[in-house]
Amino acid sequence: MKWQQRQASSLDQELIEDYGLTDIQAKLFALRGINTAEKLDFWLNADENDLADPFLMHDMEKSINRINQAIDNGEKITIYGDYDADGITATSIMMDTLEILGADVHFFIPDRFKDGYGPSMSRYQEIVEDGTKLIITVDNGVTGVEEVKYAQEHGVDVILTDHHTFQDQKPAAFSTVHCNYPGQKYPFDDYCGAGVAYTMCRALMQDTMPELLDLAMIGTIGDMVKVTGEGHIIVKRGLDILNQTERPGLRALIKQAGLTMGQITATDVGFNIAPRLNAVGRLADASLAVELLLSDDEEQAEEIAAKIEELNNERKELTAEVYEKCLAQVEEKGWQHRNTLVLYDPDFHEGVLGLVANKVVEKLHKPTLVLTEDENGELKGSGRSSEGFNLFDALEPMKDDFLDKFGGHDFACGLSLKVDKLEELRSRFEKSFKPSTDLEVKDFDFELNLREVTPDTLTEINLVGPFGTGNPEPVFSISEPHIKSLFKMGKDKNHVKFTAEKNNGKLTIVGFNKGFLNQNLLPFIKELYVTLALNSWKNVSSVQGMLAGIEYGAPKLAVFDQVIDMRQEDYVMGFADKYLIFDKNTISWARNGLGIPEEKISLARDYHGNSEVVALLDTPRNQVELNTALENKYHQLYLRFLFDRLPITNLPSRDAFGKTLKYIYAHPNLTVEDYQVVSVYLGLDYQAVLFILRVFFELRFVSFIDGKIIGNKRPESKKLTASKYFTSVASQIKFKNQLKTIPSDQLISYVKQYLK
Repeated sequence: MKWQQRQASSLDQELIEDYGLTDIQAKLFALRGINTAEKLDFWLNADENDLADPFLMHDMEKSINRINQAIDNGEKITIYGDYDADGITATSIMMDTLEILGADVHFFIPDRFKDGYGPSMSRYQEIVEDGTKLIITVDNGVTGVEEVKYAQEHGVDVILTDHHTFQDQKPAAFSTVHCNYPGQKYPFDDYCGAGVAYTMCRALMQDTMPELLDLAMIGTIGDMVKVTGEGHIIVKRGLDILNQTERPGLRALIKQAGLTMGQITATDVGFNIAPRLNAVGRLADASLAVELLLSDDEEQAEEIAAKIEELNNERKELTAEVYEKCLAQVEEKGWQHRNTLVLYDPDFHEGVLGLVANKVVEKLHKPTLVLTEDENGELKGSGRSSEGFNLFDALEPMKDDFLDKFGGHDFACGLSLKVDKLEELRSRFEKSFKPSTDLEVKDFDFELNLREVTPDTLTEINLVGPFGTGNPEPVFSISEPHIKSLFKMGKDKNHVKFTAEKNNGKLTIVGFNKGFLNQNLLPFIKELYVTLALNSWKNVSSVQGMLAGIEYGAPKLAVFDQVIDMRQEDYVMGFADKYLIFDKNTISWARNGLGIPEEKISLARDYHGNSEVVALLDTPRNQVELNTALENKYHQLYLRFLFDRLPITNLPSRDAFGKTLKYIYAHPNLTVEDYQVVSVYLGLDYQAVLFILRVFFELRFVSFIDGKIIGNKRPESKKLTASKYFTSVASQIKFKNQLKTIPSDQLISYVKQYLK
C-alpha cells in the first residue's frame, strides 16, 4: 500500500471570509473540490427543496399515473423489495406513502435462502395468482426479464424501480424508473434503491416528504452510494430527521444499538444501524425489519428490535465461527502458498459468507470464494477481492462453462455451481490469478498539528461532512511521532492503544486489528495516518485518533548496528531498500500479500546492490544459499526469515508412513483428492499425506495409474532415506529449524563474518 497526499489549490481568501471557514475547513473543502461560492452554498445550505424535479427521472410521469389509477380503482398493489438495508428501507418508503394515499398495498421481501437475490419466477407467479394488479419493484428488477414478461402477459403491470446496472436485455416493464437510465434528464445518477423510491414518493405526493429522509439516508449509507450531489442532501437532512425521529421502530433500534438520540452520525448508521437491518435478511425473514420500520406501536417495536438484536448477535457469532473454520481449512490443506482460495464446507451458514470472505481477504490478502451447500445440493457462495485483482473479470469466463449463477463487480461477487465442479472452480480460479503490479494507493489530507486538536476540531471537520462514498472521511498524517504507553486490548489482544506525541502535543490513538504492533516495532514507525473521533468517558469528551495506516522507515538507532535480528516479528514493514527472496515462488506473495513494491523485491541470487538497507524476507533452503546472500555489501541487513515454501512443517513419523502404506494396500484405486478425507482418518494433515505419497512413488512402493493410487506388489525393500525427496526436505526442515531457533547473538555473529 502506498499513501499519497491530496493536492489542490487553496480557497480564495474572500470565500474563506464570506463563509467564516476555519483553516482546517478551508483546506478540506479545497481538497474535495468544493471551491466556489456556488459549491459551498450548496454544501452548507441545500436541503430537500433543492432536489431536482422528480418527473425528470425516466418514466416517472407514466408510473405516477398508473399508481394513481390503481389507487382510484382499488387495485391490489404489491411492493417487491430486497432483503438488505437498502431494499428494506426502500420498501418501507413505498409502503408509508401508498398507505397515506389509501392504496390497497402489500409488500413482499424475498428469502435469501429460498428465493435468492432479485426477481423470482415462482414468487411472481404467487403474487399474480393472489390477485395483485400492479407490482412495484424497489432496489431490484433489472435482471427480471422473464419474471416481468410473465406478469405483463398475465395482466399485471410492473413498475420497475432500481439503481443496479442494466444487463444486455432490459425487462419489458410497464415503466422503468431508474436513476441511471440511458439518456434520461435527471441530474443525479447514483441513488440507491431507497433514494429512487423516495424520488418516486416526492412525485406521488407532490411534496418534498422530509419525513421519509431518515429511511432514504439509511439505505444510502447502507448501500455505499455517493454522499455527494443529491446524496449529500439525502444523508445530511436524513441525519437531522433521524436524530429527532418519532418512528417507534427506529427509536427502538437506536436504543438496542446503544446510540444516543441527537448524537447519531453517518458512522453510527454505517456501523450500527444498517448492519442490524442487514442481519435480519442474513439469518431470517427480512420482512421483520420492514415491520419494525412501519410499526406505530412502541411496545411492538421494542419486541421486534429485541429480536433483531438477537439476530445481529447471532450474525456476529456465526461470522466469527465460519471465519475461524476458513482459516483452519487453509492451514489444514496447506493452502498458504496458493494465490487464490476457494473455501467450502456444507455447514457454513449461507447468510454470512460475504462477510467471512471479506475478513479472509483482509487477513490473508488473497482473492477468496467462500461456499456452502444449499438444500438442493448446489454450492452457493460469495467472493471478495482487493485492489490489484478483478474478481469479476477472473470468474466471468467460467459463467457459461459451469457456473449456474454469477454476478458482481470488480471486488465482490455471488455465484452458484454443482458440487462436482468444485475442483474445476479451484483450478480455474487459481490459473486466472494475474495480479496487478500497481500497489493500492490511499489518500490522506495533510499533517495534523497535535497541539491544536480539541473537541472543537471535530465540530469544524463535521461541517465538511457527512462523509462516505465520494466524500471520504479526512485522514491526517503524523510524521515521526514519539510513541509511548502502548498496550493491547480486546479478548484476543488484537487491538492496540497508544499515545503519539510531537511538538508538545499529543493524541491517544486506537488501532483495530493492529495486534502485531509491539515495543520492538515502534522505532520503525515513520508516519501515522489517522481519522479523528470523539471519545466520551464519564461525561468528559476528548479527541482520539483511529489508526488508518502506518508508514515505516529505518530507525535512527542510538548505536548503529549493521545486522538486526527481527525473526521474532511476524509483520513486514516497508522501510527497506530491497527485500531479498530465496524462492522465486514467493515473489507473488511478497508483492500482493504483503504489498511490497515490485521494484523493491529481488531474488537473493540476483542481487548485486551496494550499501542499501536490505531485508532477507523468506527462509533459505540451506546454508549455501544463506552464505551466498551474505556476500554483499549492505548498509544494514535485517534478518526476517519470515516465510518458507517447504511442503511440510515437520517430517511425519515412521508410524505415519507405515499406517499410510497399509491404508493404500487396503484401499486401492483412490485418487489424490480422496486422500483429503483419508488424511483425517490417518491423523495427518493433507500436506503430510501428499509428502508421504510422493516419497512412496519415488521409492516405487506405489504407482499412479489413470489418476488412481495403487500399492505395488512385492516392492523392493528400501529405507526412507533412499528417497532423494525425503532427504532433501528433511535437510531443509533441519536447517530451517536451526535458523529459527539459534540464539540471536550467535546468528548475528555468524552473519557478520560473511559481510563485506
